Amino acid sequence: MAQVEAGTERVVAAGPEDVFDAIADYSGTRGKILPEQFSEYEVREGGDGEGTLVHWKLQATSKRIRDCLLEVTEPSDGELIEKDRNSSMVTTWRVTPAGEGASRVAVTTTWDGAGGIGGFFERTFAPKGLARIYDALLANLAAEVEKK
Repeated sequence: MAQVEAGTERVVAAGPEDVFDAIADYSGTRGKILPEQFSEYEVREGGDGEGTLVHWKLQATSKRIRDCLLEVTEPSDGELIEKDRNSSMVTTWRVTPAGEGASRVAVTTTWDGAGGIGGFFERTFAPKGLARIYDALLANLAAEVEKK
């Protein structure tokens, strides 16, 4: 099994603190900015960053749906990590300054991929598909925080 990695980034016209707060706001903002590939969104514990437990289903393709139960930690300033209890999937969000009044948001997900020919296709196509989903999420995030 090889590790698979997918990610993308975007510069958002809002300060790092505001952007990070929006990403970590599972009880409010996060549910509003998820694109259509996410369903059954539910905050089960917490709701604001560290200590949150959140559930959703992620439909990466028409046949591939992941049932995710994520534990949220904040290991350092501007970094938020979501670890899926149901799989090896780990998503890391990093928010850093990108000039005055702007932030760079990077999101990266890693997981243990399948072996064999299925693993080859997963390593080839899954990162591109997940990056498209994250691009949509980051566009929604930008629209949400830039209007404030």
